[in-house]
Amino acid sequence: QVQLVESGGGLVQPGGSLRLSCAVSSSIFSRYDMDWYRQPPGKERELVASISSAYGTNYADSVKGRFTISRVIAKNTVYLQMDSLKSEDMAVYYCHLRTPNGVDYWGKGTLVTVSS
Repeated sequence: QVQLVESGGGLVQPGGSLRLSCAVSSSIFSRYDMDWYRQPPGKERELVASISSAYGTNYADSVKGRFTISRVIAKNTVYLQMDSLKSEDMAVYYCHLRTPNGVDYWGKGTLVTVSS
């Protein structure tokens, strides 16, 4: 059973930065394409950023230029660096992985609160 464990969420002021981490329990799965999603209060879950060995990185328009997704294979960890945070970035952030045969794995999420 693959486990994804997010960390790094918290309270930050507008304009501030946070770095989220997602630790993957299996070294094999950490090499697959991975994503960060978020779910703002009262809204649906949305894709924020993706990282792929084949296709590189991709971002939602709302976070382009402010967020950076990366990974360290040796640590089985995917990161989301979030800069210039805005109130609309406030959400629960989830790490996601889909295997080549279509099985989805999700972390339990980490809460990001942007408030002065």
